[in-house]
Amino acid sequence: MSIINTTRWDSAEYLKTEEDIQLYLEACIEEAGDDPAFIVHALGVIARAKNMSQLARDTGLTREGLYKALSPEGNPTFATIAKVTKALGFKLSIESMYQEHSNQKIQPTV
Repeated sequence: MSIINTTRWDSAEYLKTEEDIQLYLEACIEEAGDDPAFIVHALGVIARAKNMSQLARDTGLTREGLYKALSPEGNPTFATIAKVTKALGFKLSIESMYQEHSNQKIQPTV
């Protein structure tokens, strides 16, 4: 029986362009479902790919604080996520899950 040697996979090593990063984040958000930790992990991967030290300067947070917040054990505040996404060049937005009804006005019930 032969031994199989493997190496640790790090997605950050493959995020070379802004398009790579955007597609990666979109895929992670779609895959995450109701798991916010999955999205936080994806932001951590992107942060490592782009340079965590520069991100710390851009957000006004410490490098160690970012590593902790974006780690699997982290539980970042919404303010931290907003700062990180902005510094990474993303804009947070909300989209209706009910696209087909988005043009209809909601009538108040009396």
